[in-house]
Amino acid sequence: MSLTSNPLRTSNNRARLRMGVIAVITAIAFGTVVFHLLEGWSILDSLYVTAQTVTTVGFGDLAPRTIRGRAFATVFMMVGVGVVLYALSSAVQSIVQSELLATFGRRRLSRKMSKLRDHFIICGAGRVGSHLIRSLKDTSDTFIVIESNVQKVSSLMDAGVAVLVRDATLEESLRDAGVEHARGLAACLPDDADNVYVVLTARDLNPDIHIVARAAEEQAEAKLIRAGANRVVAPTIIGGHRMAMALTKPAVGDFLDSITANHLDLGFEQLEIEPISSFVGKRLSETTIRSQLNIVIVSIRRGNGEIVFNPNGDAMIQAGDMLIAIGNAESLAQLTALAKGQTAAVIGN
Repeated sequence: MSLTSNPLRTSNNRARLRMGVIAVITAIAFGTVVFHLLEGWSILDSLYVTAQTVTTVGFGDLAPRTIRGRAFATVFMMVGVGVVLYALSSAVQSIVQSELLATFGRRRLSRKMSKLRDHFIICGAGRVGSHLIRSLKDTSDTFIVIESNVQKVSSLMDAGVAVLVRDATLEESLRDAGVEHARGLAACLPDDADNVYVVLTARDLNPDIHIVARAAEEQAEAKLIRAGANRVVAPTIIGGHRMAMALTKPAVGDFLDSITANHLDLGFEQLEIEPISSFVGKRLSETTIRSQLNIVIVSIRRGNGEIVFNPNGDAMIQAGDMLIAIGNAESLAQLTALAKGQTAAVIGN
């Protein structure tokens, strides 16, 4: 679902404005050189006369004295003025069009955001947020970014990402992003205090939203949990654990990196077993999950919170169970459909 205006229009406006500026500079440089050669004036005097000509001010203390100089001046007056008028009209058109497009674009974006349901909100497009945005772009999920840095906003819009140029800590910004109807929110601001404000506000506006928050300092984790975050991610701590694993258990680290980078065409998925699913009431060994879909069930989280790690074939699947599975994307998509009670073409049939 696209939420942004076509960046091609903005690019065309910039190109037209750039061409106008180049045309004016080229005309002035050309006129300066020709006047210098025909009249024998200094470069400064030639530039002075050229500027008078293209701006329609007229000749004052200096005027062409030779026949060739006057002939060139006559032609240059018409051409130079035309170039300047073209540049001015392009500049005005680009500015007006950009403002109109920005105004209508904001209104259109606001209307579309008011219709959003089950989307994700990314607060902050810094180092952590930018990686999250790239990951979400590879999925079919709808998301919107709240960012106040103009340079980051420009880059995101050029990449086709829906952006609100706002302060994510304000309640109005979260409301405009549709937090009441969002499925999840990621607080990726660089300051822990700002992330606490975002989490508190989002939890108050939507008690059911799933919130993941970034913690720059380890001691901020408890505060973010109390504020209402479901999960807290501390990049420095995670980075330290991954470095320790890469140092002490390089084979395990390589395997995890391969899954994360999708080099093995494998991925993790969580899926909830609906009551109408054909899996309900069956043992794990009685399903096609391992035999035909070639998917490994890493764990089962029961409805009461119990977690069964590495379940064996005798593990009973119940309605409301959350399965954590690993496999290729196509098989995981089929397993998700089966878990919801939908029909899916099983690999190998």
